[in-house]
Amino acid sequence: MLKGFEHVGITVKNIDKSLAFYVDLLGLKLLVRRPGQNGDEMAFLDAKGPMIEMICPATGALTAEDVAVGRAGVRHLTFNFESVDETYRKLLDAGVDMVEPPRDAHNRDIARRLAFCRDPDGIMIELIER
Repeated sequence: MLKGFEHVGITVKNIDKSLAFYVDLLGLKLLVRRPGQNGDEMAFLDAKGPMIEMICPATGALTAEDVAVGRAGVRHLTFNFESVDETYRKLLDAGVDMVEPPRDAHNRDIARRLAFCRDPDGIMIELIER
């Protein structure tokens, strides 16, 4: 029997920059940060339920690429906020790469407002307001 969605793993180039984005700007909670294997570094972040497992290889990492239309893969990570407009302004002021400004959602049965940005590694992030 399924008990819930646990976590998603992402690879990052610079764990300090990624933690600054996810913890300081988005508001996730750092649960664990420790050395991994072979000089890697890892962290687990609580997103108020499911977590993000962050791995920073000692050898570095290339910037993320968007999943092409018609190709299987993870397209974006989505986080729910009280106010998409306020979060957008905060991220814009912090110099985050903003992709799409706040707008009304097309799937109104799922979300009211949404916007898109990129994390420090180019991973697409969706901001929603229910």
